[in-house]
Amino acid sequence: MNEIRSVLVANRGEIARRVFRTCRELGIRTVAVHTEVDADALHVRDADVAILVPSYLDGDAVLAAAKEAGADAIHPGYGFLSENAGFARAVTGAGIAWIGPTPEVIEQMGRKDAARDLAVAAGVPVVPSYDVDDDPATFAYPVLAKAAAGGGGKGMRVVRSAAELPEAVAAAKREAINAFGDDTILIEKYVERGRHIEVQVLGDTHGHVVHLGTRECSVQRRHQKVIEEAPAPALADDLRERIHASAVALSASVGYVNAGTIEYLLDAATGDFYFLEMNTRLQVEHPVTEIHSGTDLVALQLAVAAGEPLPFDQAGLVFRDHALEARIYAEDAFGGFLPQAGTAAVVSWPARARVDHALESGQVVSTSYDPMLGKVIVSGPDREAARRALVAALDETAILGLTTNTGFLRELASSEVFAEPGGIDTAWLDRNQVPAPDPAPARQIAARLWLDAHSEPSGPFAGDGFRMGGAPAAPVVEFDDPATAAPRVPAGTVARVTQHQVELAHHGQRYVFTRPDASTDHGVAAGDGTIVAPMPGTVLDVRVAEGDTVTEGQVLGVVEAMKMELALKAPYDGTVASVGASTGQQVALGAVLFVVEEAHA
Repeated sequence: MNEIRSVLVANRGEIARRVFRTCRELGIRTVAVHTEVDADALHVRDADVAILVPSYLDGDAVLAAAKEAGADAIHPGYGFLSENAGFARAVTGAGIAWIGPTPEVIEQMGRKDAARDLAVAAGVPVVPSYDVDDDPATFAYPVLAKAAAGGGGKGMRVVRSAAELPEAVAAAKREAINAFGDDTILIEKYVERGRHIEVQVLGDTHGHVVHLGTRECSVQRRHQKVIEEAPAPALADDLRERIHASAVALSASVGYVNAGTIEYLLDAATGDFYFLEMNTRLQVEHPVTEIHSGTDLVALQLAVAAGEPLPFDQAGLVFRDHALEARIYAEDAFGGFLPQAGTAAVVSWPARARVDHALESGQVVSTSYDPMLGKVIVSGPDREAARRALVAALDETAILGLTTNTGFLRELASSEVFAEPGGIDTAWLDRNQVPAPDPAPARQIAARLWLDAHSEPSGPFAGDGFRMGGAPAAPVVEFDDPATAAPRVPAGTVARVTQHQVELAHHGQRYVFTRPDASTDHGVAAGDGTIVAPMPGTVLDVRVAEGDTVTEGQVLGVVEAMKMELALKAPYDGTVASVGASTGQQVALGAVLFVVEEAHA
């Protein structure tokens, strides 16, 4: 066995902080890497040592940092280099422990195409597929075009006709090359009403492989997970055991070592399950498994990487409470799910939940990285108790300064469809809209706060009035103390009051109420033919020039932010009057990119 005394985490944000937390508990020295943008990030401040690198994807620089810091081991987290076999091989070749599976297994199982072949060889059912070079007219639609490398819902497109296939494959290839450096695409049958079931597996270097139960990850939007839970509910005992056995058998057949996840698609109509892929790393949703199985997966990863045998066999695992996790994203869920950026002026996380995050008050949220800001994790003796705990925790989650999906998650978690175990399939959020909460209660609170702030000469509700040449200071008011809370204002509500505006978070949803007479800049006002940037980001593609004739719905250009692409389309038939965008250009929210003059009969 090789003692691990110092660990470098080749990642950032909440996962780096999560690994550091266990390392501190075990007395292991921690090393962070960071870019210049992240020089003062929370994960940097958490570590014992921090080293600057040009990019989290620069494997040579990360390995050099590990050598410089004297790290015994590297934990890759998830994303970035976590499933890069070449990087894992370079790490082990340098005599540094790799906290993950072997490079050979990453190559075999980290790619969806190779893993599929191994699953077939192991007798595990797989989703029917097509060769990407086959005649698209012969495919039974709908199909799913997806990246062979990586995960996280990136590089995936549902295709419903042969005519849509070329554009979908091209978009999936762009996302895949940007996210994983590999644009290989698979074409598979798309199951309309499928459930996403996962099995957490763990193997050691002594030939032992166990499962740590199932997870349900069906609450997704555009293949990006939103809420996860453990165990997966509403599974018959025999079906659950067959899924468990399949995952262990497949993992054992490839000699899997360390933590990994086998993902399955369960056809809700037939009860058949299919192998989808294996994630050869820790998953974002690993906390729900930790709660359900009573384990610390990072501690187990470290022990396995040091050569220790697993501390339990399958019979020694005792499953416990039901756990739920909600992912907090910087996005406007009730405004087209567009990515958001800005300064998180006030951040208040719930006290009665486990929160894995890397966001604090005053922090700038950019479009440079994934939009996930944190995870709110709760548990209960059964699923309904856990669901109620999640609603309560989201009520107490408040982020001001930019819009997040917290209010959306709260509405979803409190809905009847989510309360039904197994009631949501992977495409449910793509077919249905979660109703936005009624703003009336928040407006009443805002009105009361504004009146209080402008009628009190002193105290927590006092405003400082209008100031020439600068914005008024914003009193921040939290209502967690019953002694100071305004009447009928619920706990967890947080507000900022200025001369002309009240911004508050109520039941997780952020609202901004502005007085009608406020002389403030409300941003770009666009006419019907003006197409503005719906989010801050990068222009990926410009497909028209000034003077071009266009038809309604024609794509004029594509903007990308936080790994999400959005096509900008002509509002009607007409002529392109101006083009204010160029490929590669960084654009701000509301920037005018195209103007189309309507054609008149």
